[in-house]
Amino acid sequence: MAETDAKNRDVQEVTQDEQLLESPKADEFTHTDTWRVFRIMGEFVEGFDDLASVTRGVAIFGSARTSPEDQQYKDAQETAALLARAGFAIITGGGPGIMEAANRGALEAGGVSIGCNIELPFEQRPNPYQTRSLTFKYFFVRKTMFVKYSRAFVIFPGGFGTLDELFESLTLIQTRKIRNFPVVLYGSKYWGGMVEWIRSTLLVEGKLTEKDVNLLQVTDSPSEVVEIISRSQDSLRKVDKTVSDDLVGSNF
Repeated sequence: MAETDAKNRDVQEVTQDEQLLESPKADEFTHTDTWRVFRIMGEFVEGFDDLASVTRGVAIFGSARTSPEDQQYKDAQETAALLARAGFAIITGGGPGIMEAANRGALEAGGVSIGCNIELPFEQRPNPYQTRSLTFKYFFVRKTMFVKYSRAFVIFPGGFGTLDELFESLTLIQTRKIRNFPVVLYGSKYWGGMVEWIRSTLLVEGKLTEKDVNLLQVTDSPSEVVEIISRSQDSLRKVDKTVSDDLVGSNF
């Protein structure tokens, strides 16, 4: 079965990301990459336009391989439902597994359920629990949507793709490219080893600071996820009010 899956992947068509990242062949640049910029620009414009009304988004990430019978799936579904009832829009990658669970929880709770799908040669298929569905060809455009329209990231157990979203968000916060927002790791048993390694190795060797490590919050409770994110929104409103008052009182 594994050999068959591997062969099926090999015969799939080349993705737009792969074409973009290929080194150009002689005399080919002016016929391919230059015009591809317009397609990329179009994806940004469409994404910004479709998501412009989302002001309280929470992105939920996790493995596409998690089955509906798995407790992690059920926890993601419950977490999304609680967040939706608290007035947050749920944003996922739009695929199966944890993404499906989160979209399903939001939809069944009567909330906004957004899927930012990606074209892949395998594994990705849009789940049916989306009130708003977008499809992207380029990972980096899709990632921009997650960051721009989310006020928090909730990271359920997952693989390389989940880790990619996790560490990219931490890097953006650490370097102050985006405002500090909650990054919540769901599942202490799954994430505990990684967090311990970060503390015992990266922190000890001076690769990170204690402040950096504290960007990560770990929980096993759907209701605590909502509490963490809701508290952060209250703090953010206070900061915004202070900044606004300072501007009004300034010479500008």
